[in-house]
Amino acid sequence: MVPHPREELFSVLVVDDHPLLREAIAARLTQMGAGTVHEAATVAEARARALATGPCDLAILDLGLPDGSGIELVTELRGHGWPRIVVLASSDDPYAVRSAFQAGAQAYLLKSASPVVVTDGVRRVLEGGVYADPSVAPILATGTRVPGTDNTPRELSAREVEVLQLVADGQSNKEIGEGLNLSALTVKSHLSRIGRKLGTGDRAQMVALAMRAGVIR
Repeated sequence: MVPHPREELFSVLVVDDHPLLREAIAARLTQMGAGTVHEAATVAEARARALATGPCDLAILDLGLPDGSGIELVTELRGHGWPRIVVLASSDDPYAVRSAFQAGAQAYLLKSASPVVVTDGVRRVLEGGVYADPSVAPILATGTRVPGTDNTPRELSAREVEVLQLVADGQSNKEIGEGLNLSALTVKSHLSRIGRKLGTGDRAQMVALAMRAGVIR
């Protein structure tokens, strides 16, 4: 059982490659009632710490780590039973924000935020909630809507976004099908549906519209 943070000291893993920021976060967490604060500067260090300690009550991590993807680290930690993850990043890129929550993070905070906002976000997550920095909340509210060629927003499904991202990565229908375990015909069907929604059958234009909306990168 994860201890209730208000009743017992909680444990934290802080992952960031800037020592001064790590120290500041650790100090703030200690003030909030953290009993143990582990620190890591890279994905590799974070994995080693996670393996040694097992799931802590909370992880706070940056996305721009020097040796790998913070998003992948979020996915890994969640897969190993870490109950609460807060992303503290410098970027308000819509794709990064959505990817963090899709990977399993409960909060997305910006490093430029005031200490009050960061503390509020962390406390909200410790109490079992979710939190988005006020400046990125509107990004989440737009969901996966992409304005078509007529500027009317159209909702794309998660699978359609996934297919479109792979198109943007330069993959063929056959390659996309192999990657997603779908037939090439099913991939073609997804692209036809996307085309109808966005008002274009041109793959490059579909990708451009989705990128402009921040749905894919």
